[in-house]
Amino acid sequence: MSDCLEGCMRNATQPPPPSRQTEATFGQIDKSARRTDLAVPGDAGPDFPNIARSAEFRELRGKLRRFTFPMTLVFVVWYVGYVVLAAYFPDFMGIRLFGAVNIGLALGIGQFVSTLVITALYLRYAAKEIDPRAEELYRKATGEERP
Repeated sequence: MSDCLEGCMRNATQPPPPSRQTEATFGQIDKSARRTDLAVPGDAGPDFPNIARSAEFRELRGKLRRFTFPMTLVFVVWYVGYVVLAAYFPDFMGIRLFGAVNIGLALGIGQFVSTLVITALYLRYAAKEIDPRAEELYRKATGEERP
């Protein structure tokens, strides 16, 4: 125990290590490691509360909600319906359609297919309705095109 105290006390009385240099200076690393995408001090940037209150933003948010909420509801009902059928109507789910494929398997594969269809519909809707309006809001807020 006395060894531990001696070792601990010896470390406590040593001066702190010298501070390390904060910027790399090997080759051109000191220049390439600097952040250049940070906001300029004093530059407030976009006024996000004002943007959120704008009619354009409210319209954009409404368009997004008019697609996402109904699609989410449809998918959740479809998914819960599948689970309920599987849990409470196993005889129905076991009805063979052809070969070894039964209704349960067909509906299960339908879950994957519906997920892909909803994703494709959303991508098309976003590209046509959401993205152009979001780009316009960004351009108005920052005065520049998106990278």
